[in-house]
Amino acid sequence: MAVAWMQNPPFSEAVSNLGYDTETQEMLVRWSDGKVSAYAGVQPEKFDEISRAPSVGSAIHSEIKGKHQHRYR
Repeated sequence: MAVAWMQNPPFSEAVSNLGYDTETQEMLVRWSDGKVSAYAGVQPEKFDEISRAPSVGSAIHSEIKGKHQHRYR
């Protein structure tokens, strides 16, 4: 597993950090409650877009949830 977590994570009430696994193309979301979600098949460009969004939580909701397979890690 080659996960790269953000060095300067985006500020969000719901999201405490974002990561990306280059081997599996999974976007990882560490929620404020400590749980980690993995979303499959997220392209690196989409991860970059989400990580730069003005509202990371809203971007995950509109661009990722329901469009990519989810599991907790």
